[in-house]
Amino acid sequence: MNREMPQIFVLYGGVGPEREVSLRSGKSVLDCLGNREGVVGIEVTEASLPDGMNPKKGVVFPALHGEFGEDGKLQKLLEDADFDYVGSDSDSSSVCMDKALSKARAAEMGVPGAKGLVFSKSDIPTAREIVEKLGPRVVIKPVDSGSSAFLSIVNGLAELEECLSSLTERRWLFETYIEGRELSVGVLNGSAMGIVEIIPDGGVYDYTHKYTSGKTVYRAPAVLSSSEESSIRNSAEAVFTACGCRDFARVDFRLGESGPVFLEINSLPGLTSESLLPKSASCRGLSFEDLVLEMVSPALDRFQLRET
Repeated sequence: MNREMPQIFVLYGGVGPEREVSLRSGKSVLDCLGNREGVVGIEVTEASLPDGMNPKKGVVFPALHGEFGEDGKLQKLLEDADFDYVGSDSDSSSVCMDKALSKARAAEMGVPGAKGLVFSKSDIPTAREIVEKLGPRVVIKPVDSGSSAFLSIVNGLAELEECLSSLTERRWLFETYIEGRELSVGVLNGSAMGIVEIIPDGGVYDYTHKYTSGKTVYRAPAVLSSSEESSIRNSAEAVFTACGCRDFARVDFRLGESGPVFLEINSLPGLTSESLLPKSASCRGLSFEDLVLEMVSPALDRFQLRET
């Protein structure tokens, strides 16, 4: 039996456009765990497992977002190297990263999503065809990117045509814009926490509004009727299960006239001072440090179970 205190290897940084956010998340996690013996921070600068980690010595906490963080590639390398780690496994991570696939999984559980179309730049239809199918106000975002990176909301043919001309070569998701309130709820060990309402200055919760202090007002908890709250919490837990998540996730919705509409699920949500998962946890009375300890605890349990 291994009686040494397990180490926690905190990975942060990364290789994608969300690197700066991942650096901040990693610093926040290290600040919370810094007094614990055996915590090691490792900055990731390439898409490979960093040196200095031993699967027999402890667990990995990936504080990474987007590419080589949430897409399942890092998780697959960790699995192949026999590491126990924090968060969802490689299959679930890849499902959550694919907004179209996670919407399909949610729909199978009876949780509706916004009407949408998926295209690559080379086969995008005309602006008029998109408007005919989705309406004049359209949300455009990459299928496989987080932190609201590259998100656009356009209104009408002229704006849509201009936006289409600037798209890069990747898979894009076009969705009907849902009028209503923007909400987010954290799920911890399968149980939905507090619901947070997001009120961005100007109405668009993009990368700038997400990570710039003062650009967005948050209500935690959101003011909702008991039936609305129950519906959103149940929907979040259903999506968590449908996508095969474990440990934790964050689920985002629009609350329209017909009820909650699923937008996306994040298997490794941000852990900065502006991030939504800590705000959701605070509604349950969990401090940021409490939350981080709850997030890492199942991985430590899995490690200890295997070591006995």
